[in-house]
Amino acid sequence: MFHKFNTKTNVIRLFVFFFFSILINLTSFAQNKTFTVVLDAGHGGHDPGKVGYKKYKEKDIALNVTLAVGKILEANDNIEVIYTRKKDVFVDLWVRGQIANKADADLFVSIHCNAHNSQAYGAETWVLGVHANKQNFEVAKKENEVVLLESNYKENYKGFDPNSPESVIGITLMQEEYLDQSLQLASIIQNNLTSDLKRKNRGVKQAGFIVLHQTYMPSVLIETGFITNKSEGTYLNSKQGQDKFAKTIASGIKKYLNEVSLNTVIDDISNTTIDEAKIYEGVIFKVQLASGSRKLETKSYNFKGLNDVERVKVGNFYKYYIGKTSDFNKIKNLQKQAKDLGYTSAFIVAFKNGEKISVTEAIKTH
Repeated sequence: MFHKFNTKTNVIRLFVFFFFSILINLTSFAQNKTFTVVLDAGHGGHDPGKVGYKKYKEKDIALNVTLAVGKILEANDNIEVIYTRKKDVFVDLWVRGQIANKADADLFVSIHCNAHNSQAYGAETWVLGVHANKQNFEVAKKENEVVLLESNYKENYKGFDPNSPESVIGITLMQEEYLDQSLQLASIIQNNLTSDLKRKNRGVKQAGFIVLHQTYMPSVLIETGFITNKSEGTYLNSKQGQDKFAKTIASGIKKYLNEVSLNTVIDDISNTTIDEAKIYEGVIFKVQLASGSRKLETKSYNFKGLNDVERVKVGNFYKYYIGKTSDFNKIKNLQKQAKDLGYTSAFIVAFKNGEKISVTEAIKTH
């Protein structure tokens, strides 16, 4: 009896050692990956952006914060920073996107300031999406109107009309595949702005920003605060305030890139073969197939023959999952099945007590 118990214990210990050896080695490998981050200072040149308290200009504050964010990120060997502008010049929105696409960037982060005819204040972070209401449309409309300052804007944007809700809806469709990553980044940055910098939380929101539409990678637009608010505007215009905003935003970007690295590690681990079941009590694993604004019937013919597809609505979008298990090996097999059928970007997600957590967190806590 003792001999059997001891043998089983040794097998478990060997498995744990093997698993975490892979995790440590792959984590080290992932941390050496170079990420390209494009930083976009909103407005510039003859486009001042919003003008606030004491004539503070959005273009100046956005540039200062952006350059400070870049300086912090450039101190990391595995991050390459590219700027859409480093001085007070006007850059067309489509050119900003072109810069990011040409660099095959991993992230696009556009930095702005907000304004209102009241003393509204607080930070908000935006991702591309169909405007949920008139207020969201108006926010996007103000940022998009800069295209009217560009020469040949009708040619460059194929007749895009910043005043048309229909145009705004149309530009969101091409970037849906990056929605999850964009929301992940936006949530991290927004949480940092509210918890670390103590800004009023105005949330993560979706609207049809054309500068985000022009990019083909996870992209966010940050409205740091209201330059029309006496207190917040003064803080944003100060070097101390700009440095703190920069530190907070850079920290969020680095945290996101670290999570991406760890998720890459988990994906690599999912290709290893472990015969025994690996159960994580209290954790539910699923495979996310896709997300988008279209509400599809969860029939197998809509998902290349896959059965038991789950549809979950998140905001104005739908996510589609297969699987619901605490067995990590079983979910790995489902992920492989999905990829073999053509869902090449299918990835594993984890839930605990109904809340989504990172797969890394799920594995490390057991």
